[in-house]
Amino acid sequence: MELLDRGIGAIRVALIFEPGLSLNRSLRMKGGRMERARDIKDVLELVKEHDVSFVRLWFSDINGMLKSFAIPVHELPMALEEGMGFDGSSIKGFARIDESDMLARPDVSTFTVLPWRPKEKAVARMFCDIYEPDGSPYKGDPRFVLKKALEKAKTMGYTHFYLGPELEYFYFKSDKSAEILDEGGYFDYPMDAAEDLRRDTIMALEAMGIKVEYSHHEVAPSQHEIDLRYADALEMADMVMTYRVTVKEIARKYGVYATFMPKPLFGKNGSGMHTHQSLFIGERNAFFDPNDKYHLSDVGKHYIAGILTHVREITLVLNQWVNSYKRLVPGYEAPVYICWARRNRSALVRVPMYKPGKESATRIELRSPDPACNPYLAFSCMLHAGLKGIIERYPLPEPLETDVYHLTREEKSKLGIKELPGSLIEAIELSEKSELLKEALGEHIFNELIVSKRVEWDEYRTIVHPFELEKYLPML
Repeated sequence: MELLDRGIGAIRVALIFEPGLSLNRSLRMKGGRMERARDIKDVLELVKEHDVSFVRLWFSDINGMLKSFAIPVHELPMALEEGMGFDGSSIKGFARIDESDMLARPDVSTFTVLPWRPKEKAVARMFCDIYEPDGSPYKGDPRFVLKKALEKAKTMGYTHFYLGPELEYFYFKSDKSAEILDEGGYFDYPMDAAEDLRRDTIMALEAMGIKVEYSHHEVAPSQHEIDLRYADALEMADMVMTYRVTVKEIARKYGVYATFMPKPLFGKNGSGMHTHQSLFIGERNAFFDPNDKYHLSDVGKHYIAGILTHVREITLVLNQWVNSYKRLVPGYEAPVYICWARRNRSALVRVPMYKPGKESATRIELRSPDPACNPYLAFSCMLHAGLKGIIERYPLPEPLETDVYHLTREEKSKLGIKELPGSLIEAIELSEKSELLKEALGEHIFNELIVSKRVEWDEYRTIVHPFELEKYLPML
Protein backbone atom coordinates (compact mmCIF):
# COMPACT_ATOMS: atom_id res chain seq x y z
CA MET A 1 0.00 0.00 0.00
CA GLU A 2 3.04 2.26 -0.18
CA LEU A 3 1.68 4.21 -3.15
CA LEU A 4 -1.26 5.45 -1.10
CA ASP A 5 0.89 6.02 1.99
CA ARG A 6 3.03 8.46 0.00
CA GLY A 7 -0.02 10.66 -0.40
CA ILE A 8 0.05 10.71 -4.19
CA GLY A 9 -3.71 10.35 -4.33
CA ALA A 10 -4.09 13.66 -2.50
CA ILE A 11 -2.53 15.62 -5.39
CA ARG A 12 -4.41 13.73 -8.08
CA VAL A 13 -6.97 16.41 -8.90
CA ALA A 14 -4.44 19.21 -9.11
CA LEU A 15 -2.16 17.22 -11.38
CA ILE A 16 -4.63 15.63 -13.75
CA PHE A 17 -8.25 16.68 -13.69
CA GLU A 18 -9.18 20.31 -13.42
CA PRO A 19 -12.89 21.17 -13.14
CA GLY A 20 -14.67 20.33 -16.38
CA LEU A 21 -11.77 18.33 -17.78
CA SER A 22 -13.53 15.01 -17.42
CA LEU A 23 -16.14 16.09 -20.00
CA ASN A 24 -15.81 14.37 -23.34
CA ARG A 25 -13.66 16.54 -25.57
CA SER A 26 -13.67 14.50 -28.76
CA LEU A 27 -17.35 14.65 -29.71
CA ARG A 28 -19.77 17.28 -30.98
CA MET A 29 -23.51 17.60 -30.62
CA LYS A 30 -25.17 16.77 -33.95
CA GLY A 31 -28.94 16.52 -34.32
CA GLY A 32 -29.46 16.08 -30.60
CA ARG A 33 -26.80 13.38 -30.13
CA MET A 34 -23.05 13.26 -29.66
CA GLU A 35 -21.01 12.30 -32.72
CA ARG A 36 -17.36 12.22 -33.66
CA ALA A 37 -16.01 14.79 -36.07
CA ARG A 38 -17.10 13.91 -39.61
CA ASP A 39 -15.29 16.53 -41.67
CA ILE A 40 -12.72 19.31 -41.55
CA LYS A 41 -15.34 21.82 -40.43
CA ASP A 42 -16.16 19.72 -37.36
CA VAL A 43 -12.47 19.42 -36.45
CA LEU A 44 -11.84 23.15 -36.75
CA GLU A 45 -14.90 23.88 -34.59
CA LEU A 46 -13.58 21.51 -31.90
CA VAL A 47 -10.17 23.17 -32.08
CA LYS A 48 -11.74 26.56 -31.42
CA GLU A 49 -14.12 25.27 -28.74
CA HIS A 50 -11.34 23.67 -26.70
CA ASP A 51 -8.61 26.30 -27.23
CA VAL A 52 -6.31 23.80 -28.98
CA SER A 53 -2.83 25.13 -29.72
CA PHE A 54 -1.07 22.00 -30.96
CA VAL A 55 -2.17 18.79 -32.67
CA ARG A 56 -0.12 15.63 -32.39
CA LEU A 57 -0.26 13.38 -35.44
CA TRP A 58 -0.09 9.71 -34.44
CA PHE A 59 0.71 6.56 -36.41
CA SER A 60 2.30 3.16 -35.79
CA ASP A 61 5.48 1.48 -36.98
CA ILE A 62 5.38 -2.25 -37.81
CA ASN A 63 6.11 -3.22 -34.20
CA GLY A 64 3.16 -1.20 -32.89
CA MET A 65 5.35 1.53 -31.42
CA LEU A 66 3.50 4.84 -31.47
CA LYS A 67 5.11 7.52 -33.61
CA SER A 68 4.11 11.16 -33.32
CA PHE A 69 4.96 14.67 -34.36
CA ALA A 70 3.26 17.91 -33.36
CA ILE A 71 2.03 20.74 -35.54
CA PRO A 72 0.84 24.17 -34.40
CA VAL A 73 -2.87 24.59 -34.90
CA HIS A 74 -2.45 27.09 -37.74
CA GLU A 75 -0.92 24.27 -39.82
CA LEU A 76 -3.90 21.96 -39.24
CA PRO A 77 -6.03 23.07 -42.24
CA MET A 78 -3.16 22.28 -44.62
CA ALA A 79 -2.51 18.96 -42.87
CA LEU A 80 -6.16 18.01 -43.27
CA GLU A 81 -6.26 19.03 -46.93
CA GLU A 82 -2.87 17.83 -48.16
CA GLY A 83 -1.17 15.79 -45.42
CA MET A 84 2.15 16.48 -43.69
CA GLY A 85 5.43 15.24 -45.14
CA PHE A 86 7.99 13.30 -43.08
CA ASP A 87 11.04 11.07 -43.48
CA GLY A 88 9.80 7.48 -43.58
CA SER A 89 13.31 5.96 -43.66
CA SER A 90 13.72 6.67 -39.93
CA ILE A 91 10.60 4.65 -38.98
CA LYS A 92 10.93 0.93 -38.18
CA GLY A 93 9.82 -1.11 -41.19
CA PHE A 94 8.98 1.90 -43.36
CA ALA A 95 10.70 3.09 -46.53
CA ARG A 96 14.34 2.78 -47.56
CA ILE A 97 16.39 5.97 -47.54
CA ASP A 98 16.13 6.29 -51.33
CA GLU A 99 12.31 6.34 -51.21
CA SER A 100 11.80 8.00 -47.85
CA ASP A 101 9.26 10.78 -48.53
CA MET A 102 5.91 10.01 -46.89
CA LEU A 103 2.68 11.90 -46.18
CA ALA A 104 0.69 11.62 -42.95
CA ARG A 105 -2.97 12.43 -43.52
CA PRO A 106 -5.07 12.87 -40.34
CA ASP A 107 -8.31 10.91 -40.00
CA VAL A 108 -10.90 13.52 -38.95
CA SER A 109 -12.95 10.97 -36.99
CA THR A 110 -10.04 10.42 -34.58
CA PHE A 111 -9.72 13.99 -33.32
CA THR A 112 -9.62 14.20 -29.53
CA VAL A 113 -8.15 16.51 -26.92
CA LEU A 114 -5.56 14.89 -24.66
CA PRO A 115 -6.96 15.15 -21.12
CA TRP A 116 -3.63 14.82 -19.31
CA ARG A 117 -2.37 18.02 -20.93
CA PRO A 118 -3.32 21.52 -19.62
CA LYS A 119 -6.81 22.76 -20.41
CA GLU A 120 -5.51 26.13 -21.56
CA LYS A 121 -3.62 26.03 -24.87
CA ALA A 122 -4.74 22.40 -25.15
CA VAL A 123 -3.13 19.61 -27.15
CA ALA A 124 -5.17 17.29 -29.37
CA ARG A 125 -4.27 14.16 -31.29
CA MET A 126 -5.36 12.58 -34.57
CA PHE A 127 -4.45 9.21 -36.05
CA CYS A 128 -3.01 9.35 -39.55
CA ASP A 129 -3.05 7.20 -42.64
CA ILE A 130 0.29 7.12 -44.43
CA TYR A 131 0.53 7.80 -48.17
CA GLU A 132 3.14 7.81 -50.91
CA PRO A 133 3.90 11.17 -52.56
CA ASP A 134 1.80 10.09 -55.57
CA GLY A 135 -1.27 9.79 -53.31
CA SER A 136 -1.43 6.00 -53.09
CA PRO A 137 -1.74 4.33 -49.66
CA TYR A 138 1.61 3.23 -48.25
CA LYS A 139 1.79 -0.57 -48.07
CA GLY A 140 3.97 -0.41 -44.97
CA ASP A 141 1.29 1.38 -42.93
CA PRO A 142 -0.24 -1.03 -40.35
CA ARG A 143 -3.50 0.93 -40.36
CA PHE A 144 -3.76 0.35 -44.13
CA VAL A 145 -3.20 -3.38 -43.59
CA LEU A 146 -6.19 -3.59 -41.24
CA LYS A 147 -8.34 -1.53 -43.60
CA LYS A 148 -7.59 -4.02 -46.40
CA ALA A 149 -8.56 -6.95 -44.16
CA LEU A 150 -11.86 -5.24 -43.32
CA GLU A 151 -12.53 -4.65 -47.02
CA LYS A 152 -12.07 -8.36 -47.64
CA ALA A 153 -14.62 -9.13 -44.93
CA LYS A 154 -17.05 -6.67 -46.51
CA THR A 155 -16.75 -8.37 -49.90
CA MET A 156 -17.94 -11.51 -48.11
CA GLY A 157 -20.93 -9.64 -46.70
CA TYR A 158 -19.65 -8.95 -43.18
CA THR A 159 -20.23 -5.29 -42.39
CA HIS A 160 -18.69 -5.25 -38.89
CA PHE A 161 -15.75 -6.97 -37.23
CA TYR A 162 -16.31 -6.24 -33.55
CA LEU A 163 -13.50 -6.61 -31.03
CA GLY A 164 -13.24 -6.33 -27.27
CA PRO A 165 -9.66 -6.81 -26.04
CA GLU A 166 -8.75 -7.20 -22.36
CA LEU A 167 -5.35 -5.58 -21.88
CA GLU A 168 -3.39 -6.47 -18.74
CA TYR A 169 -0.38 -4.50 -17.53
CA PHE A 170 1.85 -3.87 -14.50
CA TYR A 171 2.67 -0.81 -12.39
CA PHE A 172 6.24 -0.65 -11.09
CA LYS A 173 8.05 2.00 -9.06
CA SER A 174 10.27 2.88 -12.04
CA ASP A 175 11.37 1.66 -15.45
CA LYS A 176 14.72 0.53 -14.02
CA SER A 177 13.51 -2.58 -12.18
CA ALA A 178 10.35 -4.63 -11.67
CA GLU A 179 9.71 -3.33 -8.13
CA ILE A 180 6.03 -3.87 -7.39
CA LEU A 181 3.59 -1.48 -5.70
CA ASP A 182 1.45 -4.11 -3.94
CA GLU A 183 0.98 -7.81 -3.19
CA GLY A 184 -2.62 -7.84 -4.38
CA GLY A 185 -4.25 -10.64 -6.36
CA TYR A 186 -7.30 -11.18 -8.56
CA PHE A 187 -10.13 -8.75 -7.69
CA ASP A 188 -8.36 -7.83 -4.43
CA TYR A 189 -9.50 -4.57 -2.91
CA PRO A 190 -7.70 -3.86 0.38
CA MET A 191 -4.34 -4.82 -1.14
CA ASP A 192 -4.91 -2.79 -4.32
CA ALA A 193 -2.50 0.16 -4.26
CA ALA A 194 -3.49 1.51 -7.67
CA GLU A 195 -7.21 2.13 -7.34
CA ASP A 196 -6.79 5.89 -7.86
CA LEU A 197 -4.43 5.29 -10.77
CA ARG A 198 -6.97 3.13 -12.58
CA ARG A 199 -9.83 5.52 -11.78
CA ASP A 200 -8.00 8.51 -13.24
CA THR A 201 -6.97 6.45 -16.26
CA ILE A 202 -10.60 5.53 -16.88
CA MET A 203 -11.63 9.18 -16.54
CA ALA A 204 -9.01 10.12 -19.13
CA LEU A 205 -10.17 7.38 -21.52
CA GLU A 206 -13.81 8.39 -21.12
CA ALA A 207 -12.86 12.01 -21.77
CA MET A 208 -11.54 10.87 -25.14
CA GLY A 209 -14.74 9.00 -26.01
CA ILE A 210 -13.34 5.54 -25.17
CA LYS A 211 -15.94 3.52 -23.25
CA VAL A 212 -14.74 1.35 -20.39
CA GLU A 213 -16.65 -1.68 -19.08
CA TYR A 214 -14.79 -2.26 -15.80
CA SER A 215 -11.37 -2.42 -14.16
CA HIS A 216 -9.76 -4.52 -11.45
CA HIS A 217 -6.57 -5.84 -9.92
CA GLU A 218 -5.30 -8.89 -11.81
CA VAL A 219 -3.78 -12.16 -10.55
CA ALA A 220 -0.13 -11.15 -10.22
CA PRO A 221 1.19 -8.57 -7.73
CA SER A 222 0.90 -5.02 -9.09
CA GLN A 223 -0.91 -6.30 -12.21
CA HIS A 224 -4.06 -4.57 -13.46
CA GLU A 225 -6.70 -4.61 -16.18
CA ILE A 226 -9.06 -2.06 -17.70
CA ASP A 227 -11.52 -3.57 -20.19
CA LEU A 228 -12.80 -1.58 -23.14
CA ARG A 229 -16.33 -1.87 -24.51
CA TYR A 230 -16.33 -3.56 -27.91
CA ALA A 231 -16.00 -1.53 -31.11
CA ASP A 232 -15.33 -1.98 -34.82
CA ALA A 233 -11.83 -3.24 -35.55
CA LEU A 234 -10.19 -0.08 -36.91
CA GLU A 235 -11.63 2.08 -34.14
CA MET A 236 -10.57 -0.51 -31.58
CA ALA A 237 -7.00 -0.67 -32.90
CA ASP A 238 -6.80 3.12 -32.50
CA MET A 239 -8.27 2.71 -29.01
CA VAL A 240 -5.63 0.14 -28.02
CA MET A 241 -2.85 2.50 -29.10
CA THR A 242 -4.51 5.31 -27.14
CA TYR A 243 -5.13 3.08 -24.12
CA ARG A 244 -1.46 2.15 -23.83
CA VAL A 245 -0.36 5.77 -24.01
CA THR A 246 -3.01 6.87 -21.52
CA VAL A 247 -2.11 4.20 -18.96
CA LYS A 248 1.54 5.25 -19.16
CA GLU A 249 0.84 9.00 -19.04
CA ILE A 250 -1.41 8.81 -15.98
CA ALA A 251 1.10 6.53 -14.25
CA ARG A 252 3.79 9.10 -14.95
CA LYS A 253 1.66 11.75 -13.25
CA TYR A 254 1.76 9.60 -10.14
CA GLY A 255 5.52 9.07 -10.36
CA VAL A 256 5.28 5.36 -11.22
CA TYR A 257 5.85 3.33 -14.38
CA ALA A 258 3.30 1.27 -16.31
CA THR A 259 4.45 -1.53 -18.62
CA PHE A 260 2.75 -3.82 -21.13
CA MET A 261 5.76 -6.15 -21.17
CA PRO A 262 4.24 -9.65 -21.41
CA LYS A 263 6.27 -11.35 -18.65
CA PRO A 264 8.15 -8.95 -16.34
CA LEU A 265 8.02 -11.10 -13.15
CA PHE A 266 9.51 -14.57 -12.84
CA GLY A 267 7.13 -17.14 -11.37
CA LYS A 268 4.05 -14.90 -11.72
CA ASN A 269 1.34 -14.61 -14.34
CA GLY A 270 2.22 -12.58 -17.41
CA SER A 271 0.03 -10.02 -19.17
CA GLY A 272 -2.29 -11.08 -21.95
CA MET A 273 -4.69 -9.40 -24.34
CA HIS A 274 -7.60 -11.82 -24.52
CA THR A 275 -9.48 -10.66 -27.60
CA HIS A 276 -13.25 -11.13 -27.94
CA GLN A 277 -14.43 -11.01 -31.54
CA SER A 278 -17.51 -11.42 -33.70
CA LEU A 279 -18.65 -10.78 -37.27
CA PHE A 280 -21.92 -8.99 -37.96
CA ILE A 281 -24.05 -8.56 -41.08
CA GLY A 282 -25.80 -5.29 -40.36
CA GLU A 283 -27.47 -5.82 -36.97
CA ARG A 284 -27.28 -9.62 -37.18
CA ASN A 285 -24.55 -11.57 -35.42
CA ALA A 286 -23.13 -13.98 -38.00
CA PHE A 287 -21.75 -16.22 -35.22
CA PHE A 288 -25.16 -16.85 -33.62
CA ASP A 289 -27.56 -19.75 -34.17
CA PRO A 290 -30.34 -20.11 -31.55
CA ASN A 291 -30.94 -23.75 -32.54
CA ASP A 292 -27.35 -24.96 -32.18
CA LYS A 293 -26.40 -26.64 -28.90
CA TYR A 294 -23.52 -24.18 -28.51
CA HIS A 295 -25.54 -21.28 -30.00
CA LEU A 296 -22.88 -21.12 -32.71
CA SER A 297 -23.69 -20.79 -36.42
CA ASP A 298 -21.71 -22.62 -39.09
CA VAL A 299 -19.97 -19.32 -39.81
CA GLY A 300 -18.91 -19.05 -36.18
CA LYS A 301 -17.66 -22.64 -36.13
CA HIS A 302 -15.70 -22.25 -39.36
CA TYR A 303 -14.22 -19.00 -38.04
CA ILE A 304 -12.99 -20.72 -34.86
CA ALA A 305 -11.58 -23.57 -36.96
CA GLY A 306 -9.70 -21.03 -39.07
CA ILE A 307 -8.14 -19.49 -35.97
CA LEU A 308 -7.15 -22.91 -34.60
CA THR A 309 -5.72 -24.02 -37.95
CA HIS A 310 -3.59 -20.94 -38.59
CA VAL A 311 -2.76 -19.62 -35.12
CA ARG A 312 0.76 -21.10 -35.05
CA GLU A 313 1.77 -19.22 -38.20
CA ILE A 314 0.33 -15.87 -37.01
CA THR A 315 1.73 -16.14 -33.48
CA LEU A 316 4.74 -14.06 -34.54
CA VAL A 317 2.35 -11.11 -34.84
CA LEU A 318 0.17 -11.88 -31.80
CA ASN A 319 3.25 -12.45 -29.61
CA GLN A 320 6.07 -10.63 -31.30
CA TRP A 321 8.80 -10.21 -28.67
CA VAL A 322 11.40 -12.56 -27.17
CA ASN A 323 9.75 -11.93 -23.80
CA SER A 324 6.33 -12.94 -25.15
CA TYR A 325 7.34 -16.61 -25.00
CA LYS A 326 8.20 -16.41 -21.29
CA ARG A 327 4.43 -15.95 -20.81
CA LEU A 328 3.33 -18.74 -23.14
CA VAL A 329 4.23 -21.60 -20.80
CA PRO A 330 1.92 -24.04 -18.95
CA GLY A 331 0.80 -23.22 -15.42
CA TYR A 332 0.21 -19.45 -15.53
CA GLU A 333 -3.23 -19.22 -17.19
CA ALA A 334 -1.68 -18.36 -20.57
CA PRO A 335 -2.97 -20.71 -23.30
CA VAL A 336 -0.42 -22.99 -24.88
CA TYR A 337 -2.51 -25.81 -26.34
CA ILE A 338 -4.52 -25.35 -29.53
CA CYS A 339 -8.11 -26.31 -28.80
CA TRP A 340 -11.41 -24.61 -28.03
CA ALA A 341 -13.92 -24.74 -25.20
CA ARG A 342 -16.76 -22.82 -23.61
CA ARG A 343 -15.87 -22.42 -19.94
CA ASN A 344 -12.41 -23.98 -19.92
CA ARG A 345 -9.77 -21.24 -19.61
CA SER A 346 -6.88 -23.57 -20.42
CA ALA A 347 -8.10 -23.63 -24.04
CA LEU A 348 -6.73 -21.28 -26.67
CA VAL A 349 -10.21 -20.21 -27.86
CA ARG A 350 -13.26 -19.86 -25.64
CA VAL A 351 -16.90 -19.20 -26.43
CA PRO A 352 -17.86 -17.27 -23.28
CA MET A 353 -20.98 -18.47 -21.46
CA TYR A 354 -21.81 -15.29 -19.54
CA LYS A 355 -25.13 -14.84 -21.40
CA PRO A 356 -25.84 -18.10 -23.27
CA GLY A 357 -28.41 -17.83 -26.02
CA LYS A 358 -28.20 -14.03 -26.33
CA GLU A 359 -27.39 -13.08 -29.92
CA SER A 360 -25.48 -9.84 -29.27
CA ALA A 361 -23.30 -11.56 -26.62
CA THR A 362 -22.25 -14.50 -28.82
CA ARG A 363 -18.56 -14.20 -29.59
CA ILE A 364 -15.27 -16.02 -29.45
CA GLU A 365 -12.32 -15.18 -27.21
CA LEU A 366 -8.76 -15.74 -28.44
CA ARG A 367 -6.54 -15.92 -25.35
CA SER A 368 -2.98 -16.03 -26.72
CA PRO A 369 -2.25 -12.44 -27.85
CA ASP A 370 -0.32 -10.17 -25.50
CA PRO A 371 -0.74 -6.41 -25.02
CA ALA A 372 2.65 -5.56 -26.55
CA CYS A 373 1.53 -6.58 -30.05
CA ASN A 374 0.73 -4.26 -32.93
CA PRO A 375 -3.09 -4.18 -32.75
CA TYR A 376 -3.55 -3.27 -36.42
CA LEU A 377 -1.53 -6.26 -37.59
CA ALA A 378 -2.85 -8.60 -34.89
CA PHE A 379 -6.50 -7.86 -35.70
CA SER A 380 -5.78 -8.27 -39.41
CA CYS A 381 -4.20 -11.68 -38.85
CA MET A 382 -7.08 -12.90 -36.66
CA LEU A 383 -9.60 -11.80 -39.28
CA HIS A 384 -7.72 -13.39 -42.18
CA ALA A 385 -7.41 -16.70 -40.29
CA GLY A 386 -11.10 -16.72 -39.40
CA LEU A 387 -12.20 -15.78 -42.92
CA LYS A 388 -10.01 -18.54 -44.35
CA GLY A 389 -11.87 -21.01 -42.16
CA ILE A 390 -15.20 -19.66 -43.43
CA ILE A 391 -14.15 -19.71 -47.09
CA GLU A 392 -12.71 -23.23 -46.91
CA ARG A 393 -15.43 -24.46 -44.51
CA TYR A 394 -12.92 -25.88 -42.04
CA PRO A 395 -14.54 -28.46 -39.73
CA LEU A 396 -14.55 -27.68 -36.01
CA PRO A 397 -13.86 -30.50 -33.54
CA GLU A 398 -15.91 -30.85 -30.36
CA PRO A 399 -14.94 -28.51 -27.49
CA LEU A 400 -12.49 -29.81 -24.90
CA GLU A 401 -13.98 -29.11 -21.47
CA THR A 402 -11.13 -30.47 -19.39
CA ASP A 403 -7.95 -28.87 -18.04
CA VAL A 404 -5.48 -29.44 -20.86
CA TYR A 405 -2.54 -28.81 -18.52
CA HIS A 406 -3.38 -32.05 -16.68
CA LEU A 407 -3.42 -34.22 -19.80
CA THR A 408 -0.39 -36.39 -20.48
CA ARG A 409 1.63 -35.98 -23.66
CA GLU A 410 0.10 -39.20 -24.97
CA GLU A 411 -3.44 -38.00 -24.25
CA LYS A 412 -2.81 -34.69 -26.02
CA SER A 413 -1.32 -36.52 -29.00
CA LYS A 414 -4.31 -38.85 -29.20
CA LEU A 415 -6.66 -35.85 -29.20
CA GLY A 416 -4.56 -34.12 -31.89
CA ILE A 417 -3.80 -31.12 -29.67
CA LYS A 418 -0.84 -29.11 -30.92
CA GLU A 419 1.08 -26.38 -29.09
CA LEU A 420 1.86 -22.76 -29.86
CA PRO A 421 5.47 -21.94 -30.76
CA GLY A 422 7.70 -22.09 -27.70
CA SER A 423 10.14 -19.35 -28.68
CA LEU A 424 10.52 -16.37 -30.98
CA ILE A 425 12.73 -18.28 -33.41
CA GLU A 426 10.17 -21.10 -33.67
CA ALA A 427 7.46 -18.53 -34.40
CA ILE A 428 9.66 -16.88 -37.05
CA GLU A 429 10.32 -20.20 -38.81
CA LEU A 430 6.61 -21.01 -38.88
CA SER A 431 5.70 -17.55 -40.16
CA GLU A 432 8.27 -17.55 -42.96
CA LYS A 433 6.36 -20.39 -44.64
CA SER A 434 2.89 -18.89 -44.21
CA GLU A 435 1.01 -17.74 -47.28
CA LEU A 436 -1.88 -16.61 -45.07
CA LEU A 437 0.40 -14.31 -43.06
CA LYS A 438 1.88 -12.85 -46.23
CA GLU A 439 -1.63 -12.13 -47.49
CA ALA A 440 -2.71 -10.63 -44.16
CA LEU A 441 0.29 -8.29 -43.82
CA GLY A 442 1.15 -7.63 -47.44
CA GLU A 443 4.57 -8.51 -48.83
CA HIS A 444 6.31 -5.34 -47.60
CA ILE A 445 5.41 -5.67 -43.92
CA PHE A 446 5.73 -9.47 -44.04
CA ASN A 447 9.35 -9.23 -45.22
CA GLU A 448 10.25 -6.34 -42.91
CA LEU A 449 8.76 -8.10 -39.88
CA ILE A 450 10.68 -11.32 -40.51
CA VAL A 451 13.97 -9.41 -40.89
CA SER A 452 13.30 -7.31 -37.78
CA LYS A 453 12.43 -10.32 -35.63
CA ARG A 454 15.47 -12.31 -36.81
CA VAL A 455 17.66 -9.38 -35.74
CA GLU A 456 15.94 -9.36 -32.33
CA TRP A 457 16.48 -13.10 -31.93
CA ASP A 458 20.13 -12.86 -32.93
CA GLU A 459 20.66 -10.10 -30.36
CA TYR A 460 18.96 -12.15 -27.65
CA ARG A 461 20.75 -15.43 -28.31
CA THR A 462 24.23 -13.87 -28.30
CA ILE A 463 23.81 -12.00 -24.99
CA VAL A 464 25.13 -13.69 -21.84
CA HIS A 465 22.21 -13.43 -19.42
CA PRO A 466 22.40 -13.21 -15.59
CA PHE A 467 20.80 -16.66 -15.35
CA GLU A 468 23.74 -18.20 -17.20
CA LEU A 469 26.31 -16.48 -15.02
CA GLU A 470 24.51 -17.47 -11.82
CA LYS A 471 24.01 -21.07 -12.89
CA TYR A 472 27.11 -21.97 -14.89
CA LEU A 473 29.97 -19.70 -13.80
CA PRO A 474 30.46 -21.37 -10.39
CA MET A 475 30.39 -24.88 -11.82
CA LEU A 476 32.04 -24.72 -15.24
